[in-house]
Amino acid sequence: MNKILIPVDFSEDSLTAIQYACAFISQNERKQEVDLIHVFTHHSNSYVNRQAYPIEDPQVKISEKEMERLLANLHREYPDIKFNKVFKEGNLFEEISKVTATFNYDAVVMGTKGSSGLEAIFLGSNTYDVILNTKTPVLGVPQKTKGLKKDRVGLLCNFKEGEIEVLQHAIKLIGNDFELVLIYVNKDDRRISDIDTQFKSWIEEIINRTDIRNISYTIKPQVLYNRAVENVSHAISNVLIDEQIDFLLITRSRKSIFRKLIEENIVRKMAYNMTIPTLFAPVRTY
Repeated sequence: MNKILIPVDFSEDSLTAIQYACAFISQNERKQEVDLIHVFTHHSNSYVNRQAYPIEDPQVKISEKEMERLLANLHREYPDIKFNKVFKEGNLFEEISKVTATFNYDAVVMGTKGSSGLEAIFLGSNTYDVILNTKTPVLGVPQKTKGLKKDRVGLLCNFKEGEIEVLQHAIKLIGNDFELVLIYVNKDDRRISDIDTQFKSWIEEIINRTDIRNISYTIKPQVLYNRAVENVSHAISNVLIDEQIDFLLITRSRKSIFRKLIEENIVRKMAYNMTIPTLFAPVRTY
């Protein structure tokens, strides 16, 4: 069974994530169910004496009614997709980690506030821990995302095995009908001819293992990264604009650009400027 997990708080952000997920499920031959999970994160502290004095938190009933209303609307709009409801109580990051540990979800799809970044993601700052630590791919969908646009899919490239794996994760979600744009940051000021040679063999490997054939690449000079660390995430955002990227892929292996950016404390800053759907995917080659 193929499933997507979507945390919801019944806001516009979560609705954007749901609609985006339904868009790629509807056009994908590989059909997926959707588990909608709502985590009660606050009412436990308000009712610490409930064991001695049993009382019912009114927020529980409110959320249950909101979920039923949401499911009814989704069934009408997407009759071919099966939706399931899941309620959990506790810490968001811990509960999502537990749920994804018991089932091999294709992805966790989460709505974000775009320019407000992952720190302001609708379910709270713990979502950043989900991206860093869950073994399930996490797809962040900015609030202003309209429809499924995937003409040009960007991949931060460092010629690592994990990049093949993140592509395979992406194909499960959005298929392979897109132009893949490999983005290489020339931080070490390598000779362009050497990089071109490496790209030729790497593109052949990608074609053989993913059947993606529409591939281009761009080499960005190190001058973009000679500025202060605070400006690096801004430089990456500029690359995405220059290349007109619709969907971004980032691997999470220790040798990937993602880990390098974490070491430089840039990923959080980069998340502040998330303007396109971005898939953060773990890889086996740690």
